[in-house]
Amino acid sequence: MQVTDELQTERQLLSVDEAAEVLNLRPGTIRSWYRAGKLARVRVGKKAIRIPTSEVRRIISAGFAPAREAHA
Repeated sequence: MQVTDELQTERQLLSVDEAAEVLNLRPGTIRSWYRAGKLARVRVGKKAIRIPTSEVRRIISAGFAPAREAHA
C-alpha cells in the first residue's frame, strides 16, 4: 500500500492494520500509541477501532520515520 494512494482516497478512517502498513509499523505499536494518548482513534461498534487519516497525516508531516522495517 502506498502512503499517497491510501491517504488521497475518500476514506476518512483506516483500520489499525491499514494505519500500521502506511506507517510501516506493527499493529501493536499503533494500539500502544492510541492507548498512551499519542494517536487519536474512533470506536466503530463495540470493538472495532479506526484511525483517522488526519492522524496518519499528522504523524507523517511531523517527520516520523520508523527505525526499522515492520514485521508481519
